[in-house]
Amino acid sequence: MSNGEMFQKNHDELDFEFLGNIRGKDWRMQTNIYGNGSTNAGREERYGLWFDPSEDFHQYSILWTESQIIFYVDNVPIREFKRTATMGGDFPSKPMSLYATIWDGSDWATNGGKFRINYKYAPYIAKFSDLVLHGCAVDPTEQATKCDIAPKHDSIPTGITPEQRIRMQNFRKKHMQYSYCYDRARYTVPPAECVLDAMEAEGLRAFDPVTFGGAHRHRGKRHHRSRSSSSQGEASST
Repeated sequence: MSNGEMFQKNHDELDFEFLGNIRGKDWRMQTNIYGNGSTNAGREERYGLWFDPSEDFHQYSILWTESQIIFYVDNVPIREFKRTATMGGDFPSKPMSLYATIWDGSDWATNGGKFRINYKYAPYIAKFSDLVLHGCAVDPTEQATKCDIAPKHDSIPTGITPEQRIRMQNFRKKHMQYSYCYDRARYTVPPAECVLDAMEAEGLRAFDPVTFGGAHRHRGKRHHRSRSSSSQGEASST
């Protein structure tokens, strides 16, 4: 969901992004939350899926209210994001439209651009079914909602039940591969809305100790070499 066309300099955005996979490895999916053009701040999370999303249909849902955002996969909550006073306009609050796109994110999506898209498999097709929207309709020219209170439906959750919270914790423990809240390379101090969990932190630290543990990459000892030997070494390593 986004309102980038109406608010080009301060748009809001909520995303499910499928980042592809390496053959034989889990598919990776990312959720994004941007508010008021805050893409530079970055509130992303990334997960390894336990299924191949290209083989069958699955249900992907977003609950977006004025106080919280919850992402679901097959009715399992995978991410909960609560609004805080310190966020201000960084919490998505302007009307958005729902859309789907296919685009080439090779520069960053696959291990920092290590694996590029292979266009010999084009064209790429995405199929959708059973689309359901609940909420207030908006006239983009007026930039105001047509209803003061969104219609209520029994099928719309109002939050996460205790049973769902256990399932969410299990999902995040097993499948989460990245969270901006624990990224010590980007944020020396976690953003104010982050609620840190010791088990999540330990799992991410084991997955990537440099990003999530604040460690430095081991570079080894540097040896002095002549220009000719250095050039040969660089050529042989490519």
